Amino acid sequence: MSELNFHKNLPIQTPPPRLLPLLQRLKEVYLLWCGYYTILPKIHRHSLGERIDDLFIEIIEFIAIASFLSKEEKLPYVKVAIRKVDTLKILLMVLWETKSLDNKKYIALSMKIEEIGKMLGGWRGQLQKQNSPAKAGEK
Repeated sequence: MSELNFHKNLPIQTPPPRLLPLLQRLKEVYLLWCGYYTILPKIHRHSLGERIDDLFIEIIEFIAIASFLSKEEKLPYVKVAIRKVDTLKILLMVLWETKSLDNKKYIALSMKIEEIGKMLGGWRGQLQKQNSPAKAGEK
């Protein structure tokens, strides 16, 4: 009878879910932020730190939602994500200027967030071209 249960001893290997390159980059920078968030001074951890953490999660949500929508419906979500990334940059700058985040950590986060901003800007431009009246007339 034990021969019939041989499959129970095999390790189950499921491939990790594939993410959009933009979501993958965002996940990477969020994981980096998580390490920094826990060591922020208490004065900022529960104010600026929490707001920055919320912004990261909101950006992830908006990009994930946009990735599942039709081309015509994506643009508003991408625009909101861009605004939230801009807010995130400013709040991180405040943390850095108040010495709650050192230069090395600030630069590491800022460079990755800048890259995400460029990717979002490119996506927005592509969507605007696809949804332009000239394109609509061609269909």
